[in-house]
Amino acid sequence: MKIIYLLFVTCLLCQLPACAQSEPGSDELFKQARQAAFDDKDYPRALALSQQALAKSPDYAEIRTFMGRLYTWSNKLPEARQQFSQVLAKDSSNKDALSAATDLEFWNDRPEQALVYCNTALRHYPADVDLQLKKARVLNDLKRTAEAYTIAAQVVQKNPDNSDARALADRLKWAASKNMIIVGYDYLYFDRNYNDALHTSPWQLASVSYSRSTPVGSVTGQLNYANRFGASGFQTEIDAYPHISKTFYSYLNVGFSGNEPVFPRFRAGFSLYANLPKSFEAEAGFRYLKFSDATWIYTLSASKYAGSFWFNLRTYLVPGNRDISQTYIGTVRYYFGAADDFIAVAGGTGISPDEARNALLGQDIRKLGSQRASIEFRKSFHQHWIPSVVASWYGEEQSNRPRGNQWGINFVLRQRF
Repeated sequence: MKIIYLLFVTCLLCQLPACAQSEPGSDELFKQARQAAFDDKDYPRALALSQQALAKSPDYAEIRTFMGRLYTWSNKLPEARQQFSQVLAKDSSNKDALSAATDLEFWNDRPEQALVYCNTALRHYPADVDLQLKKARVLNDLKRTAEAYTIAAQVVQKNPDNSDARALADRLKWAASKNMIIVGYDYLYFDRNYNDALHTSPWQLASVSYSRSTPVGSVTGQLNYANRFGASGFQTEIDAYPHISKTFYSYLNVGFSGNEPVFPRFRAGFSLYANLPKSFEAEAGFRYLKFSDATWIYTLSASKYAGSFWFNLRTYLVPGNRDISQTYIGTVRYYFGAADDFIAVAGGTGISPDEARNALLGQDIRKLGSQRASIEFRKSFHQHWIPSVVASWYGEEQSNRPRGNQWGINFVLRQRF
């Protein structure tokens, strides 16, 4: 009997560790919480698992910070702030908690408080690239664009393959200076296959513009002069890039001229841009040109920063009575320095109404079948002077005669001050 009793007690004791091991620990619960949040987007379950984990390990800062992020994503802001405060009360230099608190305040329109957290984090981790970019975004939200651009440009200089930094610096560069003056000159030569009177002499275009950074975005006034079609004329334009939110901004354009067909009588344009995750940008908009007849043109584009490269694909769509004319243009930039230091190559089919030399010139865009290629070199000097040159070629199909070729050269000088 004693032997049976001892065996029974031994079996019970052997089972106790197994029961204890069957309950997940705080690390396992944390792992399950992350899976629920990131894989299943099930924030309530992720919160429940995080709370279980904290019950086992109340001082587990990483779990508490993660729970604060979950509350942030669930729009439970007081609860999120409480979790971050508890972590920072024990460790005021906790990078994850300071970064998460910065995000919370920035996303919820409290940039001043976000800057406090971000500056605190940078005092402890001054070389952290993610924190530097967070500060640049916060400063931009506070309309301190010049400071924001300086930080983004410094990150690009030290980390030229950082796509997020390059995308941010590129977006901020035009607003970083209060003023900018731009002068440009275009020269377009036609080969001998253009034997009509309108193309016997080269076309020339000159422009001068002044841009001013404002709290709502940059505004530019421009005056264009062109000599083409055996005539000359002037056009005035106004461009603006209003900010809408942290994700969206827009482009607005209006132009007037009394010298048709050198320029359209009236032109207008609108685009909505979206800054997307992973250094993507998307655009959708329209262009309107009024010669003797009106032409509506719709445009879509997508851009991606990848290391030192920028890729863009754009299309222009022109509805007709029976079909839709389609233009496709692909562009690749290679950055070898700051946001204004790059070499770009482009190619495609069709023409672009956004280029002054290609203002449709009174012709029906649906009847123009053409190919194009160009190369651009741009380099900044002393951060204020930015010259650029573009060489281009256009090949146009012509009825009853050989293909016509156009060769162009464009010079632009920009000065920021």
